Amino acid sequence: MKKVLMLAAENGAIAGAKVGGMADVIGELPKALFEQGVCLDLIMPSYGFLAGTVNATKIAEFELVFGGRTRGVELLCAPHPDVPQAVIYFIELVEESGDLQIYTQGDPSRPFAEDANKFALFCLCVATALKRQLLPMPELVHLHDWHMAMFAVLSRFDRAFSALKHLPCVYTIHNLAIQGTRPLRDESSSLAAWFPELLSQLPSEALNHIIDPRYPHCINPMRAGINISDRVHLVSPTYALEVLQASNHSAGFFGGEGLEWDLQRKQDAGNLFGILNACVYEDTPLVANHAREKGVVCNDEPSVRDNLRVNDATPFGLVKSQHKTSGGTKLAAQKEYSSEWGQLLSDMEQALITWQGDTQWVSSCDQIALTRIAKLWRRYSGLEGASETPSMLVTSVGRLTDQKVLILRQKVQPETGPSISVLESILQMLAAHYPDGLFILLGSGDKVIADEFRAVAARYSNFIFLNGYDETVSRGLYQQGELFLMPSSFEPCGISQMLAMRAGQLCLVHGVGGLKDTVIDNETGYQFVGHGLAEQASNLLARFGDALKAFNSEQWLTMQSLAGRQRFDWQASAVKYKQQLYQFE
Repeated sequence: MKKVLMLAAENGAIAGAKVGGMADVIGELPKALFEQGVCLDLIMPSYGFLAGTVNATKIAEFELVFGGRTRGVELLCAPHPDVPQAVIYFIELVEESGDLQIYTQGDPSRPFAEDANKFALFCLCVATALKRQLLPMPELVHLHDWHMAMFAVLSRFDRAFSALKHLPCVYTIHNLAIQGTRPLRDESSSLAAWFPELLSQLPSEALNHIIDPRYPHCINPMRAGINISDRVHLVSPTYALEVLQASNHSAGFFGGEGLEWDLQRKQDAGNLFGILNACVYEDTPLVANHAREKGVVCNDEPSVRDNLRVNDATPFGLVKSQHKTSGGTKLAAQKEYSSEWGQLLSDMEQALITWQGDTQWVSSCDQIALTRIAKLWRRYSGLEGASETPSMLVTSVGRLTDQKVLILRQKVQPETGPSISVLESILQMLAAHYPDGLFILLGSGDKVIADEFRAVAARYSNFIFLNGYDETVSRGLYQQGELFLMPSSFEPCGISQMLAMRAGQLCLVHGVGGLKDTVIDNETGYQFVGHGLAEQASNLLARFGDALKAFNSEQWLTMQSLAGRQRFDWQASAVKYKQQLYQFE
């Protein structure tokens, strides 16, 4: 077994250790690599609580100096829940108490300051533990995103860690747009404050590889990880090509974000790789044609009939009935779908209540959502109208950032009236085609964006905006939705579209990055592209119109079946990790 030590901020294998898609990768990759003869141990911060949730055992305690202070550190470990022989290590600071956040919003005037302090200290702890042989020495270290890049800086340039100088490092970039830039000096969150001796030791050539190309008085951890690591990995083949080009935000293109020259040098040296992230699938073929489940009868031509079938279980264990007769199938499917719709309503309601637990006042955003859900409950219960379920359910799950929703926020000019956002235009189109249709968006992040979406939710009764994240609701939206919107301005890989397709839901995506690599236009979903934000917005609306017209048609059913059969599995990606990124024989 080859031994690799992975440093990451998140881990989907542990409850409470997930924020975004990176956690899914960290949680699922070790099992696939183990099947390839690579034992991948993980080390991550405990954030004051994670180690306790898995009953981790303390294996060492030591002290170090960081930021001019002596810090007490505990090293704990627990067996990996899914991988024999693999271990998850935790770094716990002795003075920390209570649950900390994985990422901190922080002061806008000092971006990344708190998180940069936290992860720089973590990297020092890992380097110290390896140097003191408190951790077994791996054959290779795998670093993830800007949070872990300071380990590469310490191992290559700090004389105190000369024993680690020749330890190979590889570096995965999940999101190039977030680089963790901090000042070199004259700030409590700076390289000089963290490691004063290191800064004095750095030769000018080394310093030139880690400073920000736009701000020469700052260190750029992302750039340091790219330039110092032996090999660099982007999480999809298309994104690995996009980052070699300069960004042009005004034209709606997000590429190398100022680091394209560094990435091009890595590419020229043969040390840049685009390997697609993947998804975990059930052993049985995936179900799920929602239109058939909802009682829509399609033509019985073999091309359609042979591709549509309902398995005994969905990816989330929901049992579906099967009957020989078409009438029996239709009625049973409607009943089961109604039951699952009721469960989703209940899950959304519970999530909204849970989010209020730590607040004194109910937010207007949550109150709007609760009011909309109450009306849906009345319809579901037969107290208001005859329709139990939405005639078309559009869904979206993701962070509220300009990366994810910039195009939805763009203004378009309707034939009459003032300009409106793309999101509002989508809601108007949905209402015109399917009066009982519904769009549910689950996401949290930027407060300005949340305020915009709250205002839209107040004006449009066919839009439910859930301002937060809940895993159960997320799964329900993947499972019950019929069209998943993912109009990201850029997308390094994306896991949401894979999860939606896994559940048999068609996706409408911007043809960039991993979205382009996973959704085939007019075969397994819908893509749009465009030069500039205005054209992207226009083309998104045009493709949404195409989807509305095709919904429940034979073409739609065939596409839906094909989407549910796609397999972006970790086994195939793990082979590339081993051979290309790790270069293990």
